Amino acid sequence: MWGWTSPRRRELRGGLGIVVWDEPFFQGKKHEFTTDCYSTLEHGFSTVRSCKIESGAWAGVEHCGFQGQQFVLERGEYPCWEAWSGSNAYHVERMCSFRPIACADHGRSRLMLFEQENFQGKRAEMSDDCPSLPALGWGSSTVGSFLVRSGAWVCSQYPGYRGFQYLLESDSPAGEYKHVREWGSHAQTGQVQSIRRVQQ
Repeated sequence: MWGWTSPRRRELRGGLGIVVWDEPFFQGKKHEFTTDCYSTLEHGFSTVRSCKIESGAWAGVEHCGFQGQQFVLERGEYPCWEAWSGSNAYHVERMCSFRPIACADHGRSRLMLFEQENFQGKRAEMSDDCPSLPALGWGSSTVGSFLVRSGAWVCSQYPGYRGFQYLLESDSPAGEYKHVREWGSHAQTGQVQSIRRVQQ
């Protein structure tokens, strides 16, 4: 489940955003996007196997329709699937939908996390990256809910930004993520041990 309205409403201004290829190392069929791709099948290829991010930050997703494991793609080159999937809890060799992260604002991001669902229990507020929540003094290995005040954040299952990733955005409805199941279609556990801001 994504917390935003239309799968085709977001577009980057100011030119090219992402270039994708259906073969590794920037070979094969090529396509350029400045707006959401709900399904690579609609553009004549089964999956993305390499890509370049020319501007902005993008969310890549394992399956069509923005379902499955999420990947945050920031400016740079991704010559093969290992480049975007290597630190995740399991390797995902496909990316079949993607979209711009319109609200990414690295310099002004603010996030509140809560120990329990529905913004209950112990809380903490963040405005900077945190490679280890336990080292910061967050006693629990889990988080129950998030309130994104501004920007976009990547929450990772393990310290050092490893494991499953969950993308949280301030322009989802009110930036509210009351339950684990609202973090993404692949979310199964509230285990979060590192958090960082998305680079625009």
